[in-house]
Amino acid sequence: MSDLFITDDFLLQTESARSLYHQYVRDLPIIDYHCHLPPQQVAQDQRFENLTHIWLNGDHYKWRLMRAAGVDETYITGDASDWEKFEKWAAVVPQTLRNPMYHWVHLELKRPFGISDRLLCPDTARSIWDECNEKLASPEFSARGIMKRMNVVLVCTTDDPTDSLEHHQAVAADESFDIRMLPTFRPDKAMAVESPAAFNEWTDRLAAVADVDISDFASFMQALGVRHAFFGEAGCRLSDHGLASVCWAEYSDAEIGVIFEKLRSGREIDESEAVKFKSAMMFRFGVMDSQADWTQQIHYGALRNNSTRLFGQIGPDCGVDSIGQGDSAIGLSGLLDRLDSNGALGRTILYNMNPCDNEMLATMAGNFQGGYPGKMQFGSGWWFLDQLDGMTRQIDALSNTGLLSRFVGMLTDSRSFLSYTRHEYFRRMLCNILGGEMESGLLPDNPEMIGAMAADISHHNASRYFQFDLD
Repeated sequence: MSDLFITDDFLLQTESARSLYHQYVRDLPIIDYHCHLPPQQVAQDQRFENLTHIWLNGDHYKWRLMRAAGVDETYITGDASDWEKFEKWAAVVPQTLRNPMYHWVHLELKRPFGISDRLLCPDTARSIWDECNEKLASPEFSARGIMKRMNVVLVCTTDDPTDSLEHHQAVAADESFDIRMLPTFRPDKAMAVESPAAFNEWTDRLAAVADVDISDFASFMQALGVRHAFFGEAGCRLSDHGLASVCWAEYSDAEIGVIFEKLRSGREIDESEAVKFKSAMMFRFGVMDSQADWTQQIHYGALRNNSTRLFGQIGPDCGVDSIGQGDSAIGLSGLLDRLDSNGALGRTILYNMNPCDNEMLATMAGNFQGGYPGKMQFGSGWWFLDQLDGMTRQIDALSNTGLLSRFVGMLTDSRSFLSYTRHEYFRRMLCNILGGEMESGLLPDNPEMIGAMAADISHHNASRYFQFDLD
């Protein structure tokens, strides 16, 4: 079988790039420190009925392109059969040339399915469907099987503070499975104050699982502290925050107490009160993480649920989110400075949705370095930016203003068990940049030194930074 498109040297444009990739990073294990895999599917070793179930269901990247190609929603999120949905997707794939999806599709067909002698199109759809479905029927292509085939050693899921973590506990107790799955503390709903009703419903659930009577802001924070500690006992090493923007306002504890009482009584709060409350919460969460020696992650800049029609029809995460535009620099500076001034700024990763923020974020991280190598991280290209151009621009901004050598590298940020090829994509891109600069004289012609740095970025830095102790 010959490789038609995704060859062994895909993206590697120089001999030095090829040497770096194949000798130093290709076979390194994958640490996926931020993903959205359903923990239940790992715990139960989910088997996938067919290629649509594992590849198309829930994939808003593919859904957006199918809509752009004029495919009726029946074949995207509707009640068409699984084969009909896949058949429509196969017809769209040739139209995705120059979209990163074309690369991702064929990377994922090659790994783990081993299909590299055909391009996905209407003429090959049936043979690819049948071959992949036959493999999915075998134990080697269960959720755990795919993780093992892709050389994954650790994943961090994304979990609400009220989650029982029962599936994480089940995986940890299973001696037959040696891939670690750790939770990540994602307390976004503790700051979702735009709807007092939804906020109170979630707060009541928090009170129940923490076994704390939440009567005021102090007891609210007590309950969150209980859950934070519970996550820590389950092996949690990271928190995560998904923010439309990073806001900051000075506040007093008395003001926050009044705002909380107002929310608990079901009354609306105004924009200035919301900003103060969120400022207080992000500071408190940062303190918690620092005290627990966790890493906090801040993802910001997504403008969500733009299509009222599709949001109403399908719900969130249906492919109608876009890059937002707004100034988060002042808010981010205020938050990080207050944490830093109080000796409570721990390891932090900052991710932007808008590439216009690259240099701002890279230099903002540089303002607060110190005390731990690479403590402040400018995170890898996120969402619409985790493609060649977006990742290259992130690498360039980081290299020009900080230490690329300390970068913790790639993550999938995905719900799919087939997305681990994003690590391969990143590693190939990284080696291509470094190898090209070796040959142009911008970097020394020293494969051992440059290869060691590529290996650190691809694997070792993450193991050390998050204290996973995998090396």
